[in-house]
Amino acid sequence: MTKKSRSTTPVKIGTPEHHVTVGGENPVVVQSMTNTDTADVYSTVKQVMELAEAGSELVRITVNSAEAAEAVAKIRADLDRQGCFVPLIGDFHFNGHKLLNDYPKCAQALAKYRINPGNVGKGKKRDEQYASMIKVAVKNNKPVRIGVNWGSLDQSLLARIMDENHQLAEPLEPHEIMHKAMVTSALESAQQAEALGLAKDKIILSVKMSSVQDLISVYRDLAKECDYALHLGLTEAGMGSKGIVASTAALAILLQEGIGNTIRISLTPEPHGDRCKEVIVAQEILQAMGLRSFTPQVVACPGCGRTSSTYFQTLAQDIQSYLRNKMPEWHETHPGVEDMNVAVMGCVVNGPGESKHANIGISLPGTGEKPVAPVYVDGEKTVTLKGDNIAEDFQKIVEEYVAENYKK
Repeated sequence: MTKKSRSTTPVKIGTPEHHVTVGGENPVVVQSMTNTDTADVYSTVKQVMELAEAGSELVRITVNSAEAAEAVAKIRADLDRQGCFVPLIGDFHFNGHKLLNDYPKCAQALAKYRINPGNVGKGKKRDEQYASMIKVAVKNNKPVRIGVNWGSLDQSLLARIMDENHQLAEPLEPHEIMHKAMVTSALESAQQAEALGLAKDKIILSVKMSSVQDLISVYRDLAKECDYALHLGLTEAGMGSKGIVASTAALAILLQEGIGNTIRISLTPEPHGDRCKEVIVAQEILQAMGLRSFTPQVVACPGCGRTSSTYFQTLAQDIQSYLRNKMPEWHETHPGVEDMNVAVMGCVVNGPGESKHANIGISLPGTGEKPVAPVYVDGEKTVTLKGDNIAEDFQKIVEEYVAENYKK
């Protein structure tokens, strides 16, 4: 199951041996970002590896100080020694021109640079410092994401757009001016980069906003104006269900229209929360939409008055965790298993029917039903489980099905 976004200029990120291609006819790529102090090599390496193991295909790290820039090459070397070759992206703001020039090993170790054109200086300094960063990218043959953000939009450009708007017979509304400024900033910055020698297949654009409707509108406008590869993300999405729902609402619409080549879900983690959640949410959005497959999916009923027992909920949760935990191994040994569907149902109403539609399904007994659980494999009832070991027996059936049907 792999659908593609609309064709854009493909961008290769990483070494020839370990690269990811964004854009072109390639599937949408999942990206994430660390929240460790990059100068702390051990913590950063650990989190990068966790994100990569969770399925992040690109990982961005903050490069905001001399200490962080000094650490980048060490982080890359440690990751390589441990067999983690995920491409690293350097996130630069304000002082990126100095760090990229003063720390050439940092510039070489990174697979891509992220530059915010609103945070590279003002006036003449803006053009000089931006050019300096692009020249480093050209010298090191590195791609660049030109990431415009409405929270740090180039104010001189915004003022110019507003002045032009005043001259129109029918002036734009304030939110339309903002959208135009975002798109203009991205496109003019890309044109500047190309004029400085950065090839088109080294450029990715983004125009991030934190309002769902604004994000949809501005990316539609940008997509009409160019064929650069596009990175999608709702910036400052928020915490918990709010961040997940808002990101899904925005990105699902754009992805359905073929807009977007790489995505990040910018969730605010709970204190000491798992950073990998943003990776899982990104994967689940793509998989729910039929764009990519990452891990076998578990279909489970929501429960009702017929399911007073929580047994089916526990089993569904355990099976989902089991499948996700097995995927790093199965990805290598059982290709195609990510497309498998498993149903864990709680009563006779929809249980048998949903189970028959899945590759493997189990219909557990609801309240007042006979305490047996029929199992269906590829639509056919194969066995009826009963007793105290239903969960263990069902997991064994899943393991046997994977071994038999997804051979390398």
